[in-house]
Amino acid sequence: MKRFDYLIVGSGLFGATFAYLARKKGKRCLVIDKRSHIGGNLYCENIKGINVHKYGAHIFHTSNKEVWNFVNSIVEFNRYTNSPVANYKGKVYNLPFNMNTFYQMWGVTTPAEAEIKLEEQRAEAKVTLNGREPQNLEEQAQLLIGKDIYTILIKGYTEKQWGRSCKELPAFIIRRLPIRMTFDNNYFNDKYQGIPIGGYNKLIKGLLENTEIRLNCDFFKERETLTALADKIVYTGAIDEFYDYKFGRLQYRTVSFDTQIKDIPNYQGNAVVNYTEREVPYTRIIEHKHFEMFGTTINECPQTVVSYEYSTEWELGMEPYYPVNDAHNNILAEKYRELAAQETNVIFGGRLAEYKYYDMAPVIEKVFFTIRALEL
Repeated sequence: MKRFDYLIVGSGLFGATFAYLARKKGKRCLVIDKRSHIGGNLYCENIKGINVHKYGAHIFHTSNKEVWNFVNSIVEFNRYTNSPVANYKGKVYNLPFNMNTFYQMWGVTTPAEAEIKLEEQRAEAKVTLNGREPQNLEEQAQLLIGKDIYTILIKGYTEKQWGRSCKELPAFIIRRLPIRMTFDNNYFNDKYQGIPIGGYNKLIKGLLENTEIRLNCDFFKERETLTALADKIVYTGAIDEFYDYKFGRLQYRTVSFDTQIKDIPNYQGNAVVNYTEREVPYTRIIEHKHFEMFGTTINECPQTVVSYEYSTEWELGMEPYYPVNDAHNNILAEKYRELAAQETNVIFGGRLAEYKYYDMAPVIEKVFFTIRALEL
């Protein structure tokens, strides 16, 4: 009899949630992580009393009441509402595209006026296409929203995000755009959203309470020894690495951060400000205190912490963030998924193991599904 039922490779949201639910079913779990901390990319670093999202901003949102009740049973979530703004050459616009945006763009004040303006813009794009389907992101975006908003709020940001011209990006990336004919700056349509009170570390610690954890533990350096400890593996790392890059390496976009302490209580007045002009090198600035401090409490902390976010091409040794959704990588990923589907003692889960971009709530939903399928 092996010492553990499950060896869980990675202490991020998938691994931590699996460990929690499996332990509730009486299963013995060992969680390992090659980093020096738990939580994966959810990890927060406390700087000047502020929980800094070390690997980029994470905002929990869902319409699934079961998921919302689950995370709140671990730690209570606050009322943070994601309402980012865009800065283009010093002028600020609300996101997502709504009546505030249309007023800032064109001076229109009613939904009827905004619809007329949008149709004028779309008509221009239709003339340019002359009956053919959009061939790239630029053509698709202008057909959906028109030239003005595309040029000011989409083009530069998207090109920085993906490191290539919008004319080189496939149309399907932007087949849908959120357009609201209301003065509503709430970015998400989900029923529930917020941030754990006290930061995401509290959520992960709660999920991993009473579970054995080994940090600074690289699965691939001790693969044989670690595998021998458990009946099954829950793997949340890169799927191509698991198979020793048998078909080649998958590609990613990555993000780097320049995090700075500012000697003022409030730097930009919002958690997220996107910089949409191409000439500004960073894609956005995150001011972390706004995730957990509201109203007058912002000024109670005399300093603030901001992170300038830069999107770059991923290279070996960098942290992989976003799967590259193109034909080459999709074909390659499917080959690896076919291998994974044949495994009887390995469960692959999460962004890297499935080569799929996930928000947090769907990760938890996937764990729920996996646990139920295992009939633990």
